[in-house]
Formats: sequence, C-alpha cells, structure tokens
Amino acid sequence: MTVNDDSFTNWKNREEIAESMIPIIGKLHRERDVTVLLHSRSLVNKSVVSILKTHRFARQIAGEELSVTETLPFLQALAALDLGPSQIDIGMLAATYKSDDRGLSVEAFTAEAVAGATGANKIERGEGRDAVLYGFGRIGRLVARLLIEKSGSGNGLRLRAIVVRGGGDQDIVKRASLLRRDSIHGQFQGTITVDEANSTIIANGNEIKVIYANDPSEVDYTAYGIKNAILIDNTGKWRDREGLSKHLRPGIDKVVLTAPGKGDVPNIVHGVNHDTIKPDEQILSCASCTTNAIVPPLKAMEDEFGVLRGHVETVHSFTNDQNLLDNYHKSERRGRSAPLNMVITETGAASAVAKALPDLKAKITGSSIRVPVPDVSIAILNLQLARATDRQEVLDYLRDVSLTSPLRRQIDFITAPDAVSSDFIGSRHASIVDAGALKVEGDNAILYLWYDNEFGYSCQVIRVVQHVSGVEYPTFPAPAV
Repeated sequence: MTVNDDSFTNWKNREEIAESMIPIIGKLHRERDVTVLLHSRSLVNKSVVSILKTHRFARQIAGEELSVTETLPFLQALAALDLGPSQIDIGMLAATYKSDDRGLSVEAFTAEAVAGATGANKIERGEGRDAVLYGFGRIGRLVARLLIEKSGSGNGLRLRAIVVRGGGDQDIVKRASLLRRDSIHGQFQGTITVDEANSTIIANGNEIKVIYANDPSEVDYTAYGIKNAILIDNTGKWRDREGLSKHLRPGIDKVVLTAPGKGDVPNIVHGVNHDTIKPDEQILSCASCTTNAIVPPLKAMEDEFGVLRGHVETVHSFTNDQNLLDNYHKSERRGRSAPLNMVITETGAASAVAKALPDLKAKITGSSIRVPVPDVSIAILNLQLARATDRQEVLDYLRDVSLTSPLRRQIDFITAPDAVSSDFIGSRHASIVDAGALKVEGDNAILYLWYDNEFGYSCQVIRVVQHVSGVEYPTFPAPAV
C-alpha cells in the first residue's frame, strides 16, 4: 500500500467516525437542549466534512490538529449522562483530559467535568421565550436565521413575528426570498414556505407572522398570541429610551436595539458587561459591530498588561447607509459611491468603550475608513500598555484567552499567514486576532482584529437576547477565570 493509500484510508476512517457523531449531537440538541461545541464552535447540524474541518482548525489555535478519534469517546460519554440544558465543549474536554494525571477513565472524567449540568444541578427545560423582529434588513435577516437555528427542541427562543412597513405586490414572498438566499452568507440551512393568505413565513417548522405597521403604536402583539416577548429593533430608527419605549406594547416585555444606544440606554457587549444587566431593565442596546470587535480584546489586554491609551482604526466594509453611486447624503463623504471609493468617516466605537468598560481609565480614540467590500472588517487597535512585553508573550496570552477564558466565545485566534477578509465571512466570534500581523515593541502593542460585521455581530446580539431571556445555558468545562 502506498503512502497516498494510507492517507486516503485514514480520511475514510475519520469520515466514518464523524458520521457516527452526527446522530449523537442531534439527539442531545433536540431532546436535552445540549449544544455540543468544539473550541467554542457549534457542531449542531454540521456535515461530516464540516465536523472534520472544525477539528482540523484546532491546529490554528492549539498548535496541533484534534482528531475525531480523540473527541468521540467524550461525546459517547455525554450521551450516557442525564444532562440538562447546557453547552459542552468536547474540544476542551479532550484538552483538559490530556493534562489530567489522576488516571480517570474518559467516562469518569466527563461526568466530573459536566457535573453542573447533571442531577440536582441541571437546569430544568423551560417553555421557551417569544421573540419579535422589528425590521428585516441585513442584521434582521441574519438574526432570524440564528433564532430559527437555535429553536432546537422548541424550548429556547421562538421567533414569532417580523414587523415591517407595507410593501408592494408579493411583499411577503420577496422577503422570504431574501431570507432564503443571501449573496454573502449563502443559502438558508433548511426549508422556507410562504402562506400569503395568513401572512406567514414557515421556516424549518417555525411559523413566523409578518406584521405590517408604520409605527410601533399600531401593533397589539397579544392579538397574535405573542406574550412576554423580547423585541429586537434592527431598524436603528429609535436609539434613546423615549423612542425605544414605543415598542413596549401589549405582548412585549423587553426591547433590544442592534445599534449604539443613546443617553442612559445600557450598551451591552456580551462576554464583557452582560452580567451588569438589571433584571428589571426593559430597554438595552447591543452597541455596534465595531464596539463588539474591540471591547473584548481591549478588556483582555487591560486585564493582563494594563492599557494607558489607545487608538482604533477600523477598515470597514461598506453598508446600506452609503450610496451605490454618487448622490446626496446627509453625512459628509458617505454620498460618494461605496463600491468605487475608500471613504473616511466617523465611528462611535471608541466613545462607546466607556459604557461597556467603565473601569477602563485609558483614553481611546477612533476613526473609520469604509472600503469596497460587502462584508468583514478589520480593527487596528494601537495600545500603549502599562508595562513592557514582547510579541511572544502577547501571542501566547491571546491564544490562551481564545481557548480557555470567559471571552472564548468573543475572541478567536488565527495563525494562517495568508488569511484575508473573505476567510472570516460567517465567523461567530466578535473578533479574530490575526497572529501574523501582531506587532509589539516594549510597551506598544498593535492588534489586528478581523470581524464579520454582519454575522459575528448578529451572534453577539443573540447571546445578549439569550441572556436576558433566561435561556443562556452554562458552558462546560467552565472557562478559566
């Protein structure tokens, strides 16, 4: 047998193992509300090849590829346990098991590591929480995809309605088509049908009412059987408490804004300050995509090295706020053609840092350049640190943060030397540290942070919504503090 034959045989063996993992992962998700992760990446509804690629990606952050032969025993051990709703990272289980010297079996080690999700400790499955989307643009449709994906067993968030302004002929058909196919993010994973007579979109079995209204005051959500719902406003039309309070109609309990909030509206970056949300807070903001990209790594750097001052320059993909061709725009420069120009503009991300990280005393400034790509941006974070360090120490620290810290769902880490923006389309992290581009000299560090300003941000929005709705389940093994 040749070396090539050996490689192919190995591949087929790993395919077979990955195939055997899929029904276990699916059953845990549907029947027990357990989401199986691999280094913070969900394996739910993933194909054989996707599972293998996710295992291989571990070499980018952990230094070596993780094999399905290593993780399958942990998955089988999980299936034998009486688990409650949770997120369980089998990559972390495999890694921590390797470093454990007590000689425990995989089954015993796994049972101990996820004890918080079993027996008397496990969370009882609830009835779920209604969610409503107000607006159905770029972020609205991606949030809809995520809500549908996460409906799982039906005990989590349930997208019940979408509120939009009335359109022309076949309005609902056209909106469903935009949900079904996306030029950047690809096909919807599942099936979508339209019931025009009842103004309903049915996506993967989820019946979503399309409500036509020109103003929040026109809607009584209880008339559609919606109660105690979280409304996600992705129009950005209202940003202060007075404006957003218009959404607090019958059937709506809380309002989450997918844009920076103004005044006393809390700006929340999940992973950093979501635990400061007061239980009775009805209105909050998820800040901006750029704020979500820079605040987690900024917090990480402050925690370890201290930050005296900083500047963030965002090279940002163009958005619907700009013109395709030169035309009038209320903002300076944004009226010039987005696909043909780099456009200097402002960013509120730097000033928003103070809301998300009130204990950070460093002055952070910022500016932005819009560039002719439709998605994925990069933030260049230039920091003066409180102590001198070197490139390797910062790299090792940020790699560890991405793997084991409470910020591991927000911060990703990549060492690929040829990575470019399109490689990060669909990333679920708030930002991705580009190891190859990092620069450190004495007390100065320059971080290059990629982020999918559409999908990665939408994932952060969903995490905040899950938290305030009470369906944000604990992760095991617990991240290092």
